[in-house]
Amino acid sequence: MNLSWTLVIWLSVGAYAFKMLGFVVVGSRTLPDVLARCLMLIPAALLGAMVLNGTFTDAQSIVIDERAIGLLVAVVAAWRKLPLIVVVVLAATTTAILRLV
Repeated sequence: MNLSWTLVIWLSVGAYAFKMLGFVVVGSRTLPDVLARCLMLIPAALLGAMVLNGTFTDAQSIVIDERAIGLLVAVVAAWRKLPLIVVVVLAATTTAILRLV
């Protein structure tokens, strides 16, 4: 087994152990209501941060290009309550067409 696979295995074990640590620490105790509500918001905040980072940055600089317009199309399509696949296709198509121009 080469070094890469050894690293992958150890990182997988570490990630699994880190996830299990939450069950061991919290156990059967209930979290305070405020903390439980905050924990429910973390995935949406992280997803939003990753989308904004991927849309408005390019390596080391802040840019506004066709990706921003694609994101705007996706936001409008989601606001209109279109199906998720339609939102993704509209955003990708808009971005691709603008890159061709």
